[in-house]
Amino acid sequence: MLAMPAPVQRVLVALALVISALGAAPPSASAAARKPEPLAAARQFYNLGQYDQAIDAARQAAARPATLSAARLIMGRSRLERYRATQAARDLDDARADLRAVDPGALDARGRAELQVGLGELLYFEDRFGAAAELLAPVVDHPTLEPDARARALDWWAAALDRHALSLPPAERGPILARMIARMEEELRTDPSSAPAGYWIAAASRAAGDLDRAWSAAMAGWIRATLARDRGLALRTDLDKLVTEGIIPDRAARAVARDRRQLQTTLTAEWDAFKKTW
Repeated sequence: MLAMPAPVQRVLVALALVISALGAAPPSASAAARKPEPLAAARQFYNLGQYDQAIDAARQAAARPATLSAARLIMGRSRLERYRATQAARDLDDARADLRAVDPGALDARGRAELQVGLGELLYFEDRFGAAAELLAPVVDHPTLEPDARARALDWWAAALDRHALSLPPAERGPILARMIARMEEELRTDPSSAPAGYWIAAASRAAGDLDRAWSAAMAGWIRATLARDRGLALRTDLDKLVTEGIIPDRAARAVARDRRQLQTTLTAEWDAFKKTW
């Protein structure tokens, strides 16, 4: 079975999850000329994906009691992003220490939501997929999250739920995958441009063995992808991999042995023609 593109792999979340809870308003012209405070600098570095610099700046901010918890949150999230790229165990250990040292009472509502996302990511990287999904589920609809942060939290939740399902015997996966599909269907009713929903309905349908729906959902997701701000580049990359490496081989495998290669060729040609048209 094709390993589902989890957030550690997917283009959709290749960019850093912006810490919206800690974001600052754009500086004025006069303020821009001044060197930002350490915490503000840490936020900027994090949102630019410059995690080494974010950690250095956050370490300076952590020396101040008033910004200690916000700084540790940035440090922890930065180390998680760095771990995602390097798989260095030290980064995971340090991220755990940073996030556990955060005092939630020192954060605002958004900060507490972002802390839960960070803890969910940490559990995911520890292969505690069920626990990660449970932690992330209520955060997805947190009213303080910005749209991009919310979409990425939803993607992390789905990936954790998917990995949890794959860890179970096939007979026990159905309810989990059905839950994911239902949640993503709900998401599409409110946001047709949702990249996580566009991907995970097809992926979860495939994992559940409903290859006809997986095929159709992938096509629908391909078309809906153009509603996204990036015009679907990231989602289409993921869907193409899902179809060519997962759905098509699975459909071909259900044919009699002598017809499998021909069916795979036919389906690949059909998918290529569809992409060319749309």
